[in-house]
Amino acid sequence: MKRIQRERRLTPEEAAKYKNVRSQVDDELPALIARHHDRWASLDQLDKLCAQLKAAREAKGLSLADVTERTGMDRSALSKLESGQRANPTVETLVRYAEAVGKRVVVSLSDAT
Repeated sequence: MKRIQRERRLTPEEAAKYKNVRSQVDDELPALIARHHDRWASLDQLDKLCAQLKAAREAKGLSLADVTERTGMDRSALSKLESGQRANPTVETLVRYAEAVGKRVVVSLSDAT
């Protein structure tokens, strides 16, 4: 981290203000980090779903071209979905892909930690 050097000293009021801000950051940072990890866990579940869709396609012996024909979706978009390069697919996209490979997407809600 780059150190900032000031040309003048802080007034007592400014120093107290910065100390208060640093204290707030120290208090809130653990909760922000935990929330970040929870969100990444949710994204991991989405990656697993995409892997399951790919496995279902392969189990049925379907190519990406076959799924493209069944869904009307672009082949490269399907490939990106399967490989995890498409970070935020829509529910509609997931449902269309699942139906094309004979599966159904089930969404559930759980309590926040």
